[in-house]
Amino acid sequence: MNYNYLRYFSVLAQVEHYTLAAARLGISQPSLSSAINHLETELGGIKLFEKVGRNIRLTEEGRYFQEKVDSALKELNTASMTLRESKVSAPVVIRMGVVSGTLRGTVAREIATYISQNERIRFQLTESSAEDLMDLVRREKLDMAIVDTTDRDRTLHFRKLGQRNFSVALPVGHPLSTASEIAPQALAKEPQVVFNYDLESSFGQWASGISPEEQVVCTVNTAQAALDLVAAKVGICVLSNDCISPRPEVCYVPVSNWHQALYMCILYDKWLEPPVWGFVELLVKTIRKLEK
Repeated sequence: MNYNYLRYFSVLAQVEHYTLAAARLGISQPSLSSAINHLETELGGIKLFEKVGRNIRLTEEGRYFQEKVDSALKELNTASMTLRESKVSAPVVIRMGVVSGTLRGTVAREIATYISQNERIRFQLTESSAEDLMDLVRREKLDMAIVDTTDRDRTLHFRKLGQRNFSVALPVGHPLSTASEIAPQALAKEPQVVFNYDLESSFGQWASGISPEEQVVCTVNTAQAALDLVAAKVGICVLSNDCISPRPEVCYVPVSNWHQALYMCILYDKWLEPPVWGFVELLVKTIRKLEK
């Protein structure tokens, strides 16, 4: 139902005079008459006004409708004023996804700084695999995500942030724990605990001739869970250096020549509120600057 028609009806119902109502509304009398006719047609042909000499007055149905319309218009006006007033003070929620380990260091510091500089900012963080995060961005459940792989889907836009290095987490006392660094091929026959990034297929490239299914004994969603399993001697785990945390049952050895790029993923051509877009730009510039 046309909002202006309801507003015209409300004013006409108050003055019960077409010329006065049209002048108050700043429209022509024919335009007002046309609007009321359209409104009555939408209501199934119910007459809202009746003629009394040269004047008009509300019908019984019109009086009932006036009460409901005035109440609805009052609520709409109140809601509009609330929205206008809250535009500059309401919280802005930044929905952000991250792959495991990303929150350590720079990203966490930038989130803390951004919140301290703007009391309106709130963060809703989701930690998951790159594939899940990209799907959430695609479905507009997230505004952005930091991922460690890209996708050919042209609805997504990727901006490279930098790269991270990797180490292998080993149970204390493991034969490889005394090495200064380990080549990926040396891990091929070790039972693997993997998380987030797709080591199942990648190991086929780094360790030729070994089936990934023979290496992976457990998959998890977070580095914390992976390290718990390494400590329990379920297997070893290759993880980014960002995920390393001191544990008495676990030791870490760098993996040689193994790097992985990080990307900022957003939905292509999606409009983001200025505070949200501002954080995207800040994070990209900060991380790229550190990489130089």
